[in-house]
Amino acid sequence: MNLRSGRSVIIASVFRSVKRPGIESVRVPARAVIMRPVRAAGMRNLRMVVSYVGTRFAGWQVQPGRATVQGILEERISRMLQEPVRIAGAGRTDAGVHARGQVANVFVSSRIPVPGLLRGLNARLPPDIALMHAEEAPESFHARAGARAKEYLYRISRAEVVSPFDAPFVVPVHGRLDVEAMREAARRFLGTHDFTSFCPADSEIEDKVRTLSVSEVTEDGAEVRYRVIGNGFLRHMVRTLAGTLILAGRGRLDTGSIPHILKARDRRQAGPVAPARGLVLERVLYEGGS
Repeated sequence: MNLRSGRSVIIASVFRSVKRPGIESVRVPARAVIMRPVRAAGMRNLRMVVSYVGTRFAGWQVQPGRATVQGILEERISRMLQEPVRIAGAGRTDAGVHARGQVANVFVSSRIPVPGLLRGLNARLPPDIALMHAEEAPESFHARAGARAKEYLYRISRAEVVSPFDAPFVVPVHGRLDVEAMREAARRFLGTHDFTSFCPADSEIEDKVRTLSVSEVTEDGAEVRYRVIGNGFLRHMVRTLAGTLILAGRGRLDTGSIPHILKARDRRQAGPVAPARGLVLERVLYEGGS
């Protein structure tokens, strides 16, 4: 079905129901969505902050026949407002990764006041996705293009028994961890580097240079937490950084080798990709604040 609005053409997606054990049915795209953001005269650009538990999702980005956060948001907003929409997200979190402060924007023609839209959409969303905030933004605002930095948190538990209330969000590591070694390794990631060694070997992105302004390891009881802020991240980059830090904590990697791993630009030199469930997109930073 083609819908025309101004100069933009939207090809609406087709949805099918997917049932997960113990979870409500969700409707996900049965085929690829081919859509461009509508920016006809009079349309509003809404900036949203979205939180979600990523456990059952195949990531943020729409994927044919799979439940994704973007896909569910687009389907629910479209049904509520009776108009097709396309959402832009600040970051494409991987399958199983969570978000506390994902930022997204969407153009809508509906005149529903923002507070009413916020209440109505949250009433229609599954319990593992919540719209935490919404506001009207300038037409020029784009969640991904305008982002200046992102903050991620990776949680590791050394507890002998991990509480079921924490288990979906931490990665258990048994045995001793040298936290000071992990701190030293994390500090060596600071600054501007080519992070080819910390992303998949088949990555098609040519420019793999990124700048990390924060890279620190802290302790909170039985938990070891890795916090990182950067101007951008490659696919699996944060999880590979975390996997490398865990190797350092276990004494299997000399912290002094980090500069050599970076210079090697060889994926085989860095540690493994740590499990997705320990990672949370905490916030997205923009010019003038988050």
